[in-house]
Amino acid sequence: MKLLSQSSASWMKNLMKMTALSVSMFAATAAGAADMKLRLSAPSSETDQRAVALTTVFGPGVASFAEFEPHWNASLFKQGTELEAIARGNLDMAMASAQELAEFIPEFSIFSAGYMHRDADHQVAVFNADFMDPLKEQVEDTLGVKLLTVIYLGRRQLNLRTDQEVKTPADLAGVKLRMPGSDSWQFLGKALGANPTPMAFTEVYTGLQTGAVDGQDNPLPTDKDAKFYEVTKQIVLTSHLVDLNYLAISKKVWDKLTPEQQAQLQKAADDAAAFGRKNQLALEGELVDFFVEKGLKVYEPDLNAFRNHVQNAYLESDFSDTWPEGMVEKINKL
Repeated sequence: MKLLSQSSASWMKNLMKMTALSVSMFAATAAGAADMKLRLSAPSSETDQRAVALTTVFGPGVASFAEFEPHWNASLFKQGTELEAIARGNLDMAMASAQELAEFIPEFSIFSAGYMHRDADHQVAVFNADFMDPLKEQVEDTLGVKLLTVIYLGRRQLNLRTDQEVKTPADLAGVKLRMPGSDSWQFLGKALGANPTPMAFTEVYTGLQTGAVDGQDNPLPTDKDAKFYEVTKQIVLTSHLVDLNYLAISKKVWDKLTPEQQAQLQKAADDAAAFGRKNQLALEGELVDFFVEKGLKVYEPDLNAFRNHVQNAYLESDFSDTWPEGMVEKINKL
């Protein structure tokens, strides 16, 4: 057997060192990826279409550099406190509503107004429009939160435990309608003609069961997922809000990512939103028959009466004073 020359032996040693160094660097990179966690807190259940989309699409989409760790049913942070948790550095991601953002940035109340978005596609077009950039920047500067994409939650309908048929806003007089606690949500409930009652989402089923509230408003898939049909008698198809969530991430976390990772995370967010939107629209189309089979009365009221009543309420309120000049016209033109 021929011995290696001194130069060959030296070359072999260097090669082995370089190989060992490469393995070490790869292991460190892999460990770093495993160490990065993106914790999300949300009030929805794990079977909600938003949760399904984020778990099956977003999580795998960022798996090469981060572990997605969702916490559902408000098990990590109470509903409505997620944005503050991100601002404090205690949370990485959340699904924020326009109503919650309006608590900090009043201009966002325009997206909590009834009958503003026409449908799911219009909602996406508004989020991606140039006129949204200043609002997104304001969220980053004020809260340290970056809005990644818009998630279609669905058309919100009225779901009541009462027997009285509702045709106009006047028929909701005295009805205790559960709405989330923010000013924007409470105003919407009042604009619909009801007596808005603040209550956390996790308490709504029991509230309907005991009569603490007479009804609640949510998209049909949420009504099914939360089993509200077990404790209610009717669904009024007002479609008063094409509701949304913004998938949000800590700006500090975002800024720590490389440009390649940012692009990958953004794509994963958009893909998850598209997946959830498709599924949510399909569910909405199927669920009327489901609720009828469960014994609920499902019908459409006088939509013109509701639309006029709600829009007039907003135009006469202080909320419209905070809306960016010309924003309504720009939204309508899309």
